[in-house]
Amino acid sequence: MTYARKALVSLNDTAYYHVVARCVRRAWLWGYDKYAGRDFSHRKAWVLERLTLLASMFAIDVCAYAVLSNHYHLVLHVDRDRAEGWSLQEVVVQWCKLFVAPPSVERWLSGEANDAERAAAETIIESWRERLYNISWFMRCLNEHIARRANLEDNCKGRFWEGRFQSQALLDEAGLLTAMAYVDLNPVRAGIAQTPEESEFTSIYTRILELQAGPEATEAGDGEKRVPLLAFQSPQDPSRKAIPFDVRSYLELVDWTGRRIVEGKRGSIDKDLPPILLRLSIEVTAWERVMQPHGNVFGRALGRVGRLRQHAQTLHQWWVRGLGWSRRLYGM
Repeated sequence: MTYARKALVSLNDTAYYHVVARCVRRAWLWGYDKYAGRDFSHRKAWVLERLTLLASMFAIDVCAYAVLSNHYHLVLHVDRDRAEGWSLQEVVVQWCKLFVAPPSVERWLSGEANDAERAAAETIIESWRERLYNISWFMRCLNEHIARRANLEDNCKGRFWEGRFQSQALLDEAGLLTAMAYVDLNPVRAGIAQTPEESEFTSIYTRILELQAGPEATEAGDGEKRVPLLAFQSPQDPSRKAIPFDVRSYLELVDWTGRRIVEGKRGSIDKDLPPILLRLSIEVTAWERVMQPHGNVFGRALGRVGRLRQHAQTLHQWWVRGLGWSRRLYGM
């Protein structure tokens, strides 16, 4: 069953969302297609290029990403306060990084508009403001661009994506941590990479490069711009908006989880268990199950039981998938 986007996104409940988009028929349209005898892997870089532009334009931050051969994952943070704090002129600047302003807005910018034209232009600009923190518009600007570029390269028409993107609300720290680790470990779970540091086209790969090269390095080793990622919490600047745990704890968790998946261990508590799992009271065996291929056992939202029920009530829904797994993973 599909739901309207307004039934999936509630910024009053959470600013964090996990989204997924798949190629049509789950075909290998940007990996190596053995039937066509062509390698489309270069298209993965298109996604990163576009994400870099959109992250500079929208009031939406990228927390995590993974680009696979036939789909991609994003964990996004919607910063509505930032967009609402922009002046009208700043909104125009942000919007025009990608779109062309109509003549009425051009006249408003130049100061030549009369009262009626000014009111009409400001109505348009306010609609842009709302779009600049709207996940659907963010994904539209990403997916349409990739589809048009791929169809142009293939000299064909038709759908590139199998449908609209999937969206999952991340309701608390535990849900955010689970989704980010799930996304960053996609190549390891799929057998594409052995370790997180080998997982190219993921956010964990970018974060490791940044730690190795230092924060001043904005380009990858091949000279490509890196996707700007929302920072982790910093003791030096606790007031800034950031992912609510520290980067080293997160990297330790992802590395530990990735090794558990590769080695196939089960049923024991590892002596190197990352403290972040203990701090958030996450059950280890359930965590390992959720991190496996096809392990996303939650539906439209991810978080502790109380937050799932509260989210369902906010959206006037009577049922939400994943309550049983939420109890197993996070407790009550």
